[in-house]
Amino acid sequence: MTVDWKPSASIAALRRRAEIINHIRGFFAERDVLEVDTPSLSAAAVSDPHLFPFSTDYVPEGGGTAQRLYLHTSPEYPMKRLLAAGSGAIWQLCKVYRNGEVGGRHNPEFSMLEWYRPGFDHHRLMDEVDALVGLVLGSNPARRVSYAAIFAEHTGLDIHSCTDQQLQALASERCGFSGELLRDGWLNLLFSHCVEPKLLEPTMVYAFPASQAALARIVVNDDRVESAARFELFVAGMELANGYFELTDAQEQARRFAADQLQRRALGYPELPLDQPLLAALQSGLPECAGVALGVDRLVMLALGASRIDQVIAFDLARA
Repeated sequence: MTVDWKPSASIAALRRRAEIINHIRGFFAERDVLEVDTPSLSAAAVSDPHLFPFSTDYVPEGGGTAQRLYLHTSPEYPMKRLLAAGSGAIWQLCKVYRNGEVGGRHNPEFSMLEWYRPGFDHHRLMDEVDALVGLVLGSNPARRVSYAAIFAEHTGLDIHSCTDQQLQALASERCGFSGELLRDGWLNLLFSHCVEPKLLEPTMVYAFPASQAALARIVVNDDRVESAARFELFVAGMELANGYFELTDAQEQARRFAADQLQRRALGYPELPLDQPLLAALQSGLPECAGVALGVDRLVMLALGASRIDQVIAFDLARA
């Protein structure tokens, strides 16, 4: 049997990747943002019902009860614990792991850049994301547009007044899908198929529906109705970053965790252990801050003009 041992990316691409990472490190050093390193393994797991973590068992040497651990899908939870402990502004570039995700833009193990800025809201953090991406890509600041406005621009529907039946009809017409979904499911389907591929130039979409807040707070001044203080950056029809004006209310976070568990159950997925240390950190006091996660492999793809993620990482899943 012939074994293909060579890297999936060229050495030239890996050298360019290293240069980009050095630029990122310099970017945060100039801004006096502390680099941190948090564990990849956790006793808790992500609550998002659309993310699927890898799990493993820690078995004490010499025997004993095995402990189920999860590879993180993001370093968000431990980084927020550092913020609550008084770390100040922090950043991290690390490997994260998501089961079931493989393709031209996905690998189950990938590199994520995540940073948090006490004293920033999501609009101010968008400025900093623009600065970093502009440094790497040489691009102009992104167009900023609300979710409702960009959705209407590319689908003709007003999310504030259209019915679920109208969303379903358009999804059937444009996406060829006619199953049963909740309202957010129709919105996500139409956004991913009809809006996202059209966002070729850098575009920062903000004011997501309040029902899609995830770990962001709800605000009243980004749209004509309450909306999530959340933004996503798209370049070349690809999501590059996802940021929040962070939720600091421990009780509201616990409520959202419980809602996620109910949704997991409704979808037939197993419930996962919740991150109680995060809730305790929020209870002790998380500073007002904004945070963002950015896909480094995708950023390198854009910088190198690569069409597939395997062209910018040393060994993709097929060669692991």
